[in-house]
Amino acid sequence: MNQHELIFFSVFVTVITGVLLLDLGVFDRRNHIIPFKEALFWTLLWIGLSLGFYVLLLTHGEWIHLGKEGSLSDIRLLIDKYNHPVRIDGLGFEDALRVYKNNLALEFLTGYLIEKALSVDNIFVMVMVFYAFNVEPRYYRRVLFWGILAAIVLRFVFIFSASAIIQQFSWVLYLFGGLLIFTGVKMFITRNKQEKIDAEHHPVVRFASKYLPVYPRFVRHHFMVTKNGRRFITPLFLVLMVIEFTDLIFAVDSIPAIFAVTKDPYIVFFSNVFAILGLRALFFMVVNIIDLFRFLKTGLAFLLVFIGIKMLAHHWLKEVGFTTAHSLYIIVGILSVSIIASLLFPEKKTAV
Repeated sequence: MNQHELIFFSVFVTVITGVLLLDLGVFDRRNHIIPFKEALFWTLLWIGLSLGFYVLLLTHGEWIHLGKEGSLSDIRLLIDKYNHPVRIDGLGFEDALRVYKNNLALEFLTGYLIEKALSVDNIFVMVMVFYAFNVEPRYYRRVLFWGILAAIVLRFVFIFSASAIIQQFSWVLYLFGGLLIFTGVKMFITRNKQEKIDAEHHPVVRFASKYLPVYPRFVRHHFMVTKNGRRFITPLFLVLMVIEFTDLIFAVDSIPAIFAVTKDPYIVFFSNVFAILGLRALFFMVVNIIDLFRFLKTGLAFLLVFIGIKMLAHHWLKEVGFTTAHSLYIIVGILSVSIIASLLFPEKKTAV
């Protein structure tokens, strides 16, 4: 991490932390069910901030790696290092910088859209976890608060570790591509299967029950409780552990998917952070209408297969002029078709 990257990253983390404190409720510690209007407000706010960051990259994308002292050769090095699908041959510094920033902003927007779409599938699982453990809705917010904080740290480690591995062993991209195709095909095959979570026999619960002192019942909003001088974790903390375990599993799919769009770990991380930070608000907004999107899993399955194929054929696609914008158009098209089809052809309710 050079000086410019350190400064930009530090400012980014500081600003995001400030908004995070507001969004996740450090200034409002009430345990209450988030109403739809509040969730919609925060969802739109996070989308707005994400689009604002897109504009920032579009106008000042050089701040991440170059600062104000960048040169034409520096831009060429960055394009080669992160395999950006752009050409700047014959361009002067200003034109080359404009092409570089336009692509960087598109990579962020495409990665953000991928992560946002996949996070909706994550919400399906979160709902099932809360139901399986009989968590009171007023405590959802607290679990998601700590779950999102932990997810950001885990994603940071995962993304920059994966980037370092890809820089050393480029063939890892083919493994990621194969994994995404396998996941997409599996998601398509099981798209109509009713998934259930067995709270009692979940691997995280079995592990915790074996190695950690677990209190037998919920104690309001507390994750830990002391009884007779002994410290116990509560079932609410077990729910948090399951949520984190689930997010880790999802990260195995979503992070390689964004690496298919950009090899720049900072762009991967920024797109992940914006999508994750809006997940809590999105959860409370769609939790009651999630059944309306009957074809969403089908769309996500095609999305993962497309990204996997793109990752396997990235060298050939670059040669034929396939750009980040083309990826964005296809991804938007897949998601739009799945959502429109869900609204036009809702699932028929069977009479009881």
